[in-house]
Amino acid sequence: MNIVSDFSNLLYPNYCTGCGHLLYKSEMAICLSCRHQLPKANFHDQPHNPVEKIFWGRVPIASATAFLRMPRKGKVHRIIHELKYRQNPDAGVALGKLLGQELTNSQRMSHFDGVVPVPLHPEKLYLRGYNQCERIAFGISQSMHIPCFSQALLRTEHSESQTRKHRYNRWQNVSDLFIVNSEIELCHKHLLLIDDVITTGATLESCAKALLEQKGTSVSIAAIAFPIRI
Repeated sequence: MNIVSDFSNLLYPNYCTGCGHLLYKSEMAICLSCRHQLPKANFHDQPHNPVEKIFWGRVPIASATAFLRMPRKGKVHRIIHELKYRQNPDAGVALGKLLGQELTNSQRMSHFDGVVPVPLHPEKLYLRGYNQCERIAFGISQSMHIPCFSQALLRTEHSESQTRKHRYNRWQNVSDLFIVNSEIELCHKHLLLIDDVITTGATLESCAKALLEQKGTSVSIAAIAFPIRI
């Protein structure tokens, strides 16, 4: 198996999504040097942090955080771009594992009954080949040893891209787009809802509202990146 793996790496070498350098066999998607340079937000142990404030008065979440600060340019932006648009799902798993390690050591956000990714519409899932949020959630699941409810939420319609929409239009675009899969038992669970990048929070708000309709369920939110202007 190692010989096959080494031969595969020789033909199709793996490169770091942050810096482009060749990865060692022990590294996954992000090299050790880039991991040390990632700009951590450290919101998970800060009550009333900037991510939580996004949802004030909108949806009653238990807590919220983002793993990394994301300037318009730089390593985090490149890694997210690789994850979403360059067919690199391993970047999502690697980021999820790192976030899961951070949360495991958190005083506020270390106890969950499962992790739920924001779903993609089947059409977009077919075109991309994977749900980047599901890959992140899978990494968190591995780090925190909790189940990943990848099919817990269903997207009822195909919405337009959120990238160039303003705040109200983003909310209008995804309002009531999500329903809970009736085949998955989510009652009386504290769920960690996962997205890749958090901006206005419109998609996460809509997902959280659907999950909170389940009896006794509470929801916390985590995203990999939180855009900042510098």
